Amino acid sequence: MTWSPFSQENMADPAVSHDELLQRCPVHLCRDFDPPFYTLSRYEDVQAALRDVDTFSSQFGQGPRFTEPQGMLCDPPQHTHMRKLVQQAFAPKAMANLRGRVCELCDQLIEEALAGAPEFDLHDDFAFPLPVIIIAGMLGVPERDIDAFKRWSDVQVAAMGSQDPSQFASEQMAFAAYMQALFTKRRRALIDNDDVPEDLLTIIAGGRYKGDLIAESDALSVLTQLLVGGNETTTSLITNMVWRLLEERTRWDALLADRSLIAAAIEESLRFDPPVLGLYRHTTRDVELHGITIPKNAKVYINYAAANRDPVVFPNPDRFDLNRSRNRHLSFGLGVHFCLGAPMAKLEAEIALNAVLDHMPDLRLLGDGERIAPFFLWGRRRLPVAWG
Repeated sequence: MTWSPFSQENMADPAVSHDELLQRCPVHLCRDFDPPFYTLSRYEDVQAALRDVDTFSSQFGQGPRFTEPQGMLCDPPQHTHMRKLVQQAFAPKAMANLRGRVCELCDQLIEEALAGAPEFDLHDDFAFPLPVIIIAGMLGVPERDIDAFKRWSDVQVAAMGSQDPSQFASEQMAFAAYMQALFTKRRRALIDNDDVPEDLLTIIAGGRYKGDLIAESDALSVLTQLLVGGNETTTSLITNMVWRLLEERTRWDALLADRSLIAAAIEESLRFDPPVLGLYRHTTRDVELHGITIPKNAKVYINYAAANRDPVVFPNPDRFDLNRSRNRHLSFGLGVHFCLGAPMAKLEAEIALNAVLDHMPDLRLLGDGERIAPFFLWGRRRLPVAWG
């Protein structure tokens, strides 16, 4: 099977090849990237790989290239410690405290959209600023720097999946210098016992590992991971969800009539259109699977999107179904590397959807827009809509 996630067809709609991967080629070798990588697509295989961190390791990054182990992109025990350090910021109590700020920001963004022309871009005017402002605030970034912060987030994602990451080097260096200055200032304030905000930046700057303050390189890696995970994927969740709900008007009308369906809409959107189509691991030993040998030290693409369309687990997998009885999607991963920010993404998506339904019940699509660029992510870079 000659499949490639970089093909024009798959970039336009990754779902077109899921069935063929699942039925005919559950272990696929793609040579269109350096290094070449294998792809696992069946739900059972993806689930097993995510649980087996000893064999399918994150030690050298979750992107398609091998990177130095840092921050949370490591295997236990370092990963466990780093994750535990920031976990409190995403705990239920923290999310309850964050709800008011998210509601306030949603209302503000919608009021600004309503004050303008009836046609607007749901991505640029709503789905993009909401999560980036929230995560930037949690990381101690001043609002005046939000635009640069978002640009740097996009650059990190683009570089991760690019055939030529060197083209992003200058922007990555600018971001690293900015975050290092922010981090150094906060750590110095902590050492000097100055008053500091109780935010994620303070938690990370004051964090310790084996008795010592965590290394600056690990701290900056965690900050970068939180930046990217805290906004890009939530933006895509919101745009993908609204796109599919408006694509077939009966879905939108069902939510207008029954808001209890919102939780189901979020879960089905995550299954049907996962913002992260898949992430990578590397093998620590030879793996025999479906008659194929995946050699030791190979990169393996864990295809969440295909696993979410596996008919063995999901009846009628290609149907967007608000009444799906059991939705065990893998869009946030599984096991020790389960997405740390999943509770925040769901919170923001729930409040955002409620706000749009409240203030723009007659919202309608003006086309399918365009997708974001990185091959392993899935979302709308543009989503033109109109109200009234």
